[in-house]
Amino acid sequence: MLAAAQIRPVIHIYHRGSSTNFNSAAKFTNFRFKHHLPKKIDKLISPIRENNRFIVNTYDGHLSASVSEEEEEASEKPYVVNYEPNTFLTNWSPPRYLWRGLSVLILAGQVIIRIIKGKIHWKNTLQQLKRVGPKSLGVCLLTSAFVGMAFTIQFVREFTRLGLNRSVGGVLALAFARELSPVVTSIVVAGRLGSAFAAELGTMQVSEQTDTLRVLGTDPVDYLITPRVIASCIALPFLTLMCFTVGLASSALLSDSVYGISINIILDSARRALNSWDIISAMIKSGVFGAIISVVSCAWGVTTLGGAKGVGESTTSAVVVSLVGIFIADFALSCCFFQGAGDSLKNCM
Repeated sequence: MLAAAQIRPVIHIYHRGSSTNFNSAAKFTNFRFKHHLPKKIDKLISPIRENNRFIVNTYDGHLSASVSEEEEEASEKPYVVNYEPNTFLTNWSPPRYLWRGLSVLILAGQVIIRIIKGKIHWKNTLQQLKRVGPKSLGVCLLTSAFVGMAFTIQFVREFTRLGLNRSVGGVLALAFARELSPVVTSIVVAGRLGSAFAAELGTMQVSEQTDTLRVLGTDPVDYLITPRVIASCIALPFLTLMCFTVGLASSALLSDSVYGISINIILDSARRALNSWDIISAMIKSGVFGAIISVVSCAWGVTTLGGAKGVGESTTSAVVVSLVGIFIADFALSCCFFQGAGDSLKNCM
């Protein structure tokens, strides 16, 4: 820099007709200078000349070179060579559905461990039980009644033409106990409460309320998720039992008033066809469906990303995945429970 300041080159400005004010330092980028320098000094100034960064110093009229602060910082930084090999998994991240599915399994395991150890927040559990049970009873009973009447319309006329009036009650009872009541009740609960669980926990996740609970020393799994899972697993079997009763009663009333089949005949046929295992299996199915709904909805809620839009996507996705899980579990449990069954209707002929 000192060597460059002592050189007095001849400056030719290319902008004709322009006036130059030398009262202050001014930058020029289009100029040429002529000089006769020694080779050592020419080597020093040649990098500066290539960048065309010179300032005319008005105090002594010398041409001085300027270096920006960014270049000085860049020159001071050490050059680090990254010798880490690039593998095919270096930039790979798992798909969202994959780590969300894994989060369902991890969350289910954590809930089971909490229940075994007795780490249950009973106040929240009772609140969620009230929410899942009594507050969902009306819509479940209404849905079950109309599903029962629609199912009755489909096949009672055909049975009447075949002379199988005494088998109507048994078919209705078996259909409601084994399939319709557990599945319909679980679908209603998934639409009503599964979406609510996912939306609530998703909103808490994006607003960092779950992090606040951790800061306060409270585990979100103990405080938020375990009560919802326990409430769903307890309330759904009782809701299924009530829906079974209402559905069978509505079918019997419709058969008596429209098709002329006495209520006593239907109830007697249902009593002969049903056994205790049919009711127990329906309640077991409902408990499994309740666990699927609550765990999937809570897992989708706590893995929400992206603000309000992410909350809406998580809510919709949680309901869809819960319904698919209900149907898959229903098929698997039906294969386990009723693989060798087939003699129930013989008693009501």
